[in-house]
Amino acid sequence: QVQLVESGGGLVQPGGSLTLSCAASGFTFSTYLMSWYRQAPGKERESVATISSTGGMINYADSVKGRFTISRYNAENTMYLQMNSLKPEDTAVYYCNAVSPAYYSPRRIYWGQGTQVTVSS
Repeated sequence: QVQLVESGGGLVQPGGSLTLSCAASGFTFSTYLMSWYRQAPGKERESVATISSTGGMINYADSVKGRFTISRYNAENTMYLQMNSLKPEDTAVYYCNAVSPAYYSPRRIYWGQGTQVTVSS
């Protein structure tokens, strides 16, 4: 059974920090492209950061560059998102996403249940 379980969300003041975790199970984590997405109220879900299977390629949304850091630890099937200098506009539900390698047919896409991040004074 595939599971992606996010944790680490909560309420933080502007300028503060949080670290999100995504614990994966039920699939070969080390071969999957992993991403963090977020969805704010009334807005579409958007990609925040993506990391390749080995961690060698990383991309960030322009809105979080220089503030957020994505990482993964394949030995423990876990992905992280370190969020610094948080702003009220970072408030959203954050989701963990996994996409299978290109050679998988059909492609498999998995989502976590989400964790709420609220940035407010």
